[in-house]
Amino acid sequence: MYYIIVAGPAGSGKSTMTNVLAHWLEDHEMSVTKVNFDPAADYLPYNPDVDVRDYVNIKEVMSKYGLGPNGALIATIDMLVNHIADIKNEIESLNDNYVIIDMPGQLEIVAFRRVGPLLIDYLTEGRKAATLFLIDSYLVLNAMSAISLLLLSLSTLLRMKKPQVIALTKVDLLTSEQESEVVRIFSEEFSCSELLSSEGFVGTELIMNLCEDVKELLPEVIPTSAVSNKGLDEIYAALQRVFSGGEDYLTEEPSGKL
Repeated sequence: MYYIIVAGPAGSGKSTMTNVLAHWLEDHEMSVTKVNFDPAADYLPYNPDVDVRDYVNIKEVMSKYGLGPNGALIATIDMLVNHIADIKNEIESLNDNYVIIDMPGQLEIVAFRRVGPLLIDYLTEGRKAATLFLIDSYLVLNAMSAISLLLLSLSTLLRMKKPQVIALTKVDLLTSEQESEVVRIFSEEFSCSELLSSEGFVGTELIMNLCEDVKELLPEVIPTSAVSNKGLDEIYAALQRVFSGGEDYLTEEPSGKL
């Protein structure tokens, strides 16, 4: 059983990625457990096999404690501590090849608060796990936004302490020229000095060093599209390098043999 934690800013396509990646794995004869970890989700494009909304009710929390949507989401995630053992037992009982956890859109739960990573650590204890961090490709047409989003992914990496694969989502919304430019921004050929000068930014040595460190620490990004399934092969290959050194036969065994 291998865990894929789908994280990223609100609107980056986490639930959609959970859906299409699950279908892709099932089409390749691997079994998948889809976990909705967002208590505030109103709509999901998939039918979750395990759903934290069965354990906590965000509307009840809002009413009882007089909280707004954001505060209630944080509170309900904290409350999941009382149910995490049951959630883990529910996941483990399905005994599928892969578990995809669709995280909340409020990124601070993953990147800044203590409880989110602790809950994930408990769920994945004794199992191999990786974070699939999503970035909306349209947002990184601006080079400085690209670095800002990479800093968020770096924060997630530091807090989750899990190997990370980065995917650019919604590339089908870009022209071919825009997609090429976005990919170039994340490539080795695009230097930080070019990045900062292109934005008219008067950078300090600190900013330049930070930019270089981010580009060096994080892996190359994978352009993806939920419409055409572009990039799913590459995501799977990147995850295999995390889980089994690229030898995918280890994860393609039928459920119950892992």
